[in-house]
Amino acid sequence: MLAFRALSLLPLRALHAIGGALGWVVYWVSPAYRRQFHANLPRTLAQRDRVLRRAVAESGKQVLELAWVWTRTGEQIRARTRIQDAQGLEAILSQDRAILMLTPHLGCFEIIAQHHAASALGQRRPMLALYRVPRKAALRPLFEQARARQGLLLAPADLHGVRLMLRALRDRQIVGLLPDQVPSRGEGVWAPFFGRPAFTMTLPARLARSHDAVVLLLFAQRLERGAGFCIHWERLEEALCGQAVEDATRINRAMERLILRCPEQYLWSYNRYKAPPGAPAPAGGAPS
Repeated sequence: MLAFRALSLLPLRALHAIGGALGWVVYWVSPAYRRQFHANLPRTLAQRDRVLRRAVAESGKQVLELAWVWTRTGEQIRARTRIQDAQGLEAILSQDRAILMLTPHLGCFEIIAQHHAASALGQRRPMLALYRVPRKAALRPLFEQARARQGLLLAPADLHGVRLMLRALRDRQIVGLLPDQVPSRGEGVWAPFFGRPAFTMTLPARLARSHDAVVLLLFAQRLERGAGFCIHWERLEEALCGQAVEDATRINRAMERLILRCPEQYLWSYNRYKAPPGAPAPAGGAPS
């Protein structure tokens, strides 16, 4: 906690510089981390070696920048964050419709909800964001207070949270979640992700179809030298059909397209291909 407070006093550029170095330290001192990084990075990725080198540093930046994102005022966050086609996004979010925002572990995903909460539109239409409760009880107040600043609403990743999200969409509000999180048994299906079977949430498609929500895909690109962030967005191109595996596959394809726009800022160290305890094996055997 004290270390976090101390880091929060540093400017974003310094946090990114330290974080980039920290990313390489973890990469070299942890063989398991290094193996997972290499295993998760697609073999067919263009300029794979270059992406790997940059991704190692970006993963460290992602950790330390939280000290900045979670402690700055709404005015400071708005000043350092821009939106590609801001008018187009505001026009969609101003509609009297349910909105589902899907953000992979790409770039500074934490700042998307914080930026929305700090905006004038966010004051009128709050976002309800799904989050996982930290395993360490001592960290929970820090996580929850930081994420719930400025009116951002939180839904825990459990049955109660699902009910909150369904209620928010029913009331034509905005809901945000990370669709590339590995769900628990019974909450996902096996679907391809960069050519490998990945246990994938069925929740996003169910939420979208429950109240005919507009589905938006977003990521916040981390800019060079601590200059801030740029939020990119697009609408989901493929319609969801109601078939769990097919819908999960379509959402994974959309996430792949988003990630390939900035692959060096994806969290390749995340254990995306793990099988939750008790989950059935994918067709063709266990994931590689």
